[in-house]
Amino acid sequence: MSTARDDGLELLRDMVPEMVDPATGDLRRADGFATGLAEQTLDAVFARLWTRQGLDRRSRSLVTLGILIALRADNELRYHFPIALRNGLTRDELEEVVYHATAYAGFPAASAAGRTGRDVLGDTGP
Repeated sequence: MSTARDDGLELLRDMVPEMVDPATGDLRRADGFATGLAEQTLDAVFARLWTRQGLDRRSRSLVTLGILIALRADNELRYHFPIALRNGLTRDELEEVVYHATAYAGFPAASAAGRTGRDVLGDTGP
């Protein structure tokens, strides 16, 4: 019988493989300052939220992107744009999330998210 942590770790392996040590199959351990953040992320975010029923991973990615754009959490967007692609969103849909955010989060937040998206995903558009 799997635990919530096991389920969260399995999801993390799929969504953010760089956070999992391929040799051990467990969470990579960080060195230095605030080393417990990865474990808290696993427990609070992946084991308890992303594994909940009610929203699929694609929908959770849409919600997460909207929140991160509104918060102007550009460093987190750097992780979540690729995660959203892994969760089934297209590049066009990611752009639409940014465009949609102009009305609800404001142009400066959407503009910053657009720059982050270009940095992470590459500038292949016009």
